[in-house]
Amino acid sequence: MTASKSERLMNLVIMLLVARTPVTKDRIRDVIEGYQGSPDEAFEKMFERDKAELRALGIPLELAAIDKYFDDELGYRIARSSFELPELDLEPDELAVLGLAAQVWQHAGLAATTSQALVKLKAAGYEVDRQALDVLQPRVAVDDPAFDTVLEFTTSRTPITFDYRRPTDRTAATRRLEPWAVVTSRERWYVVGKDLDRGKPRMFRLSRIVGDVTRAGQPGSFEVPPGTDIRELTASLTPNTPTEQATVLARQGSAVLLRRRSVRVEVGVRGPDGTLAWDRLEVPTYSTRDFAGEVVSHLGDVVAVEPAELRELVLARLTDLAGGAA
Repeated sequence: MTASKSERLMNLVIMLLVARTPVTKDRIRDVIEGYQGSPDEAFEKMFERDKAELRALGIPLELAAIDKYFDDELGYRIARSSFELPELDLEPDELAVLGLAAQVWQHAGLAATTSQALVKLKAAGYEVDRQALDVLQPRVAVDDPAFDTVLEFTTSRTPITFDYRRPTDRTAATRRLEPWAVVTSRERWYVVGKDLDRGKPRMFRLSRIVGDVTRAGQPGSFEVPPGTDIRELTASLTPNTPTEQATVLARQGSAVLLRRRSVRVEVGVRGPDGTLAWDRLEVPTYSTRDFAGEVVSHLGDVVAVEPAELRELVLARLTDLAGGAA
C-alpha cells in the first residue's frame, strides 16, 4: 500500500468517525486529499476500491440517511460499535502473549498493524511493557521475498500470477490464483486461494515462488466464497506427517520449542565445546531449508548434525551473517 493511499484511507476513516451525521459522497470527494480533482469515473473506481479495502481490514462503511426523518439523501459513516474494541478483561499472561505476537510480526512486515493493535489496547486502559517482553526472544520470522507482495494482493482481493517450482520440477510453471489468505502451517508460509487454471482451491508455498508476483486482474474483482473455513481448508491441503527428520545438538536449558517437537532426546551428550552440557534431539520437519533458518536463529545454542544438507545450509547462512557483520 503506497504512502499516499494509506494517508487517504486514514483520512477517510478519521472523517467518518468524527462526523456527527453521515457524510455524502460529494462531501467526501471535496474534503479528502487524493479524491479532490479526480474525474467522475476515476473517483468512483477509487472510492469503491477504498471501501472494499477498508472492509477487508475490518472497518465497514455504512450507508445511512443524513436526516433521520427523511431518507432522500444518504451518506456514509463508520459505526463506532463495529470499529472500537469491546470492553476487555485480559490477564497479565494474555497481555504478554499479545505483546509477544506484536514483536514477532515486526519480522513479517506488519509492524504498523500490530502497533495499532497495541495502541487500541492502551486506549482500553491496558499497558504492555514491551521491554519486559524482550527476554522471550520470539523466533518467528518471514524471509520469503514474496510475502509482502502476496499479502498486499490478498488484502486488496487482486488476482495474481507467479512462477512456481516444486522440488521435483526442473523448471518453474506459471500459476494464476485468486488469493484468499496468507497462512502459516507446518513451519512454512503459504498462500491459499482458487487456482484459476484448475478451478479449485490450492495452496502454494511462498518460498517456492520464483521471481516477482504480478497482478492478473483488478483489485476487488473477487470475493472469498461464503462459508469458506480457511483453517479447515489449510489443514486439508497440508501434508499430514513431516516428510524429513533432522538431528541437532541443543545446549541444555535452550531450544524449548524444538524439544517439544522432538521424537527422541538423548541428554548429556558431548557438544562442540567439549562439555556434556548438550542434548541430542531428533526433530521431524517439513523442510530442511526452513529448519536451517530455525537452527541459525538460536545463535550458537543449537548445532546441526544431520542430514549433511542441513549442515551445509546452516554453514552458508552463518557465513552470510559473518560477512554482513564484517
